[in-house]
Amino acid sequence: MTELEAYYNKFNEEKRLNSRHGQVEFCVSMKYIHDCLSMLGVEKENIKILDVGAGTGRYSIPLAEEGYDVTAVELVKHNLGRLKQKSSLVKAYQGNALKLSRFEDGTFDLTLVFGPMYHLKSKEEKIRALKEAKRVTREGGYVLVAYIMNEYSIITYAFKEGHILEAIKEGMIDESFHCTEKGNPLYSMVRLEDIDELNDLAGLYREKIISADGAANYIRQNLNALSEEEFKYFIQYQMAVCERADLMGAAGHTVDILRKKE
Repeated sequence: MTELEAYYNKFNEEKRLNSRHGQVEFCVSMKYIHDCLSMLGVEKENIKILDVGAGTGRYSIPLAEEGYDVTAVELVKHNLGRLKQKSSLVKAYQGNALKLSRFEDGTFDLTLVFGPMYHLKSKEEKIRALKEAKRVTREGGYVLVAYIMNEYSIITYAFKEGHILEAIKEGMIDESFHCTEKGNPLYSMVRLEDIDELNDLAGLYREKIISADGAANYIRQNLNALSEEEFKYFIQYQMAVCERADLMGAAGHTVDILRKKE
């Protein structure tokens, strides 16, 4: 069992995704997924979606329930088992984002890579994952990639939680306050320029990048205290500002919306 598998066997991913800050991330991401699907110019029953790093099916299951042909790949057996228990509509396999050899070139209309970039540490691994997602996506299709942003980690872990001196001493951040590979044994944090470089090296072309959760992770307690009506307005707020460049870098998560050029 890998360290990542051991982590997810204990970590309640479904609890995070169903929390209010998780709901913000989900609602905003789904809105843009649907936007991409509508731009494909293909009837719903003919659209094929691949969810790489599908977890317990947070995105793949509702998309399958909407009538899309959905295939999921998940590394962690525990998560894969939960996904299969929850739905028989999704074709689910254990697999690795770095090697999607089960699938032929150009198989899918839309490929989601919503988990792997959180955990792939090196630039080389990230590029391999992007190139594999690109390979299995048809020309003109979309690849949506989620990242954890560097400033969210610095602001919360280093300063809010009081680990800045430890982080500097242990080499967890560099002189520009960018998280190093020592920063977290499981997670990788990036900046917008890092994402831009990965796209260039993988040969993928951005249509837009969004902040899926914005400030939601910073104000979890405040979100939990909102009434249902107030919380609906927060989701509307995040929908309204999620493309703003001035709010992007400090978000918890971003979703990069890429297209494989024809």
